[in-house]
Amino acid sequence: MGVFLPYGRYRRRDEQSDVSRQDLKAGLRTLDQAELDNKRVLVRVDLNVPMEDGKVADATRIERPVPTIREIADKGGKVILLSHFGRPKGPDSKNSLKQVVPAVAAALGRPVGFVPDCIGEEARVAINRMVSCEVVCLENTRFHKGEERNDPEFVAELAALGDVFVNDAFSASHRAHASVEGLGHCLPAYAGRAMQEEVETLTNVLESPTRPLVAIVGGAKIWTKLELLGNLLEKVDVLVIGGGMANTFLAALGKPVGKSLCEHDRVAQARDILEKAKGAHREIVLPLDVVTAEKLEPNAPSRTVSVDAVQPSDMILDIGRRSIEHVCSVLARAKTLVWNGPLGAFETEPFDTGTIEVAEAAAELSSTGKLVSVAGGGDTVSALHAAGAAERFTYVSTAGGAFLEWLEGRRLPGVEILKVQ
Repeated sequence: MGVFLPYGRYRRRDEQSDVSRQDLKAGLRTLDQAELDNKRVLVRVDLNVPMEDGKVADATRIERPVPTIREIADKGGKVILLSHFGRPKGPDSKNSLKQVVPAVAAALGRPVGFVPDCIGEEARVAINRMVSCEVVCLENTRFHKGEERNDPEFVAELAALGDVFVNDAFSASHRAHASVEGLGHCLPAYAGRAMQEEVETLTNVLESPTRPLVAIVGGAKIWTKLELLGNLLEKVDVLVIGGGMANTFLAALGKPVGKSLCEHDRVAQARDILEKAKGAHREIVLPLDVVTAEKLEPNAPSRTVSVDAVQPSDMILDIGRRSIEHVCSVLARAKTLVWNGPLGAFETEPFDTGTIEVAEAAAELSSTGKLVSVAGGGDTVSALHAAGAAERFTYVSTAGGAFLEWLEGRRLPGVEILKVQ
């Protein structure tokens, strides 16, 4: 019997109170081991959120670290938030975190101060004035070149502002930046609750899943996901390939792809992957039929054809009805699902049908306890929200690059620095 938490988070009932066993499994130092009372706690969060007309358009990334912030404050800590925002070349009002602070305060339900720099005298004075349980947000760490360079001097200036470092930004942890990885060398470092949950979830789903384990991998180009496909083939029972990258695999099988997005220079690599899967007794699912059009435009005239009947003027833009039913039948016999990437050009109707219907099927299986479903990646999350399925998935990661690199089997600097040595 499962317990569904906000944003589709999942834990078995018998695991909720067994913190020590969870910590051991994830190998992380967590807040359970941290001394927080009256400590200055530098908390790395990800406040790099979309904005519209000066207001936060999607607060999901703001909401994720709320339990961590509240716990530290409730235990008497002085919470000092660190984050990047955008890709500024230096101080830039358009990329100031000041515009995000009201949304942070609203999510927390308590005041949040703002300091217009993340190092220097102004930051030191503001932090020295803090009392236990207060929360402040420092300015965008990327206003300083030392952040992305992980410059030791910049790291030292940040570290001088705190006594403890907590990383609760899994989505930024594939970057060895000063506020992500560097601080872990200078201060006692711990995983926040969102970080802990994400690492536990992803570790469990790939290392000790309930089988059969199915992975859906979509997106435009195969070359960006070669490492991912290689790593997943060693772990999954069934690999479903969709999106533009499926066209390259269809071409590798000698199927016509017309004017579709297809990396013809990667056909040999696609063929190798198919051979490896066969040798490892892994099932690969490719489209049986596809939705085609001559142009990628909203409501463009389209038709559904077999993968053997694609015409020279056709663009493959979605999977067809038989393919949808086939993928749903695969999910019906699965116990665990990992999903990264849409199955078609989901941003454009009617080519969103395949992604939406498969997402709905996975969400329904998850909500009835028949499937543990984990999804991540920017396009994937957008597609799940468009389908109204995100909240019924077991876990939806807000991470893009970090989620992908984890699935590829890479070590993330911001996670490694938190591990028990």
